[in-house]
Amino acid sequence: MSDPVRALVVYESLFGNTERIAGAICAGLRSSLQVELVRVDRAPVVLPAELELLVVGGPTHAFGMSRHAGRVLSASAQGPVVMPLHTGIRDWLDQLRHRQGLAATFDTRLAKSRWMPGSAAKSAARVLDRRGYKFLADPAGFLVEDALGPLVPGELIRAREWGEQLALSLHSQTRPNTADTSPGDTDHRHTA
Repeated sequence: MSDPVRALVVYESLFGNTERIAGAICAGLRSSLQVELVRVDRAPVVLPAELELLVVGGPTHAFGMSRHAGRVLSASAQGPVVMPLHTGIRDWLDQLRHRQGLAATFDTRLAKSRWMPGSAAKSAARVLDRRGYKFLADPAGFLVEDALGPLVPGELIRAREWGEQLALSLHSQTRPNTADTSPGDTDHRHTA
């Protein structure tokens, strides 16, 4: 019998950029966790009871999570897509059965619009927050040069490091604190 999944990474990816970021985040989480990576159209709407961390990510589209019409009309017209367009993270979160736990969210966005308002990660975090989830990190954004890619150099490394930090934060949340912290100690958690 295999170990129970302790972390689940659910992602939406239109052109493969978010999929690559999700894979790098998983690699970082796997440094100390059992992790499953699942495309959003294959993700369960009832999460396993033993799940300790839910990580959700998708592309920022029209200042938030993508909508079905936007995926069909806009994304499919730009180039070949890597997954079916019928389900995005917005749709999946709407179907997700109520459950509380620990979560983190991420997105991909155009480098040239990095300072514009709106974020799929922040939108997903608001939905999960309303469902009672607590967050291990601020929503993270990873940059692509153009809608079709490629990723900005260094983003895969940053995504892996973010995953490693999530794993460390999860361990500190779920493990009893048996050591006293001295006044000089510093919390080295990284939030993106």
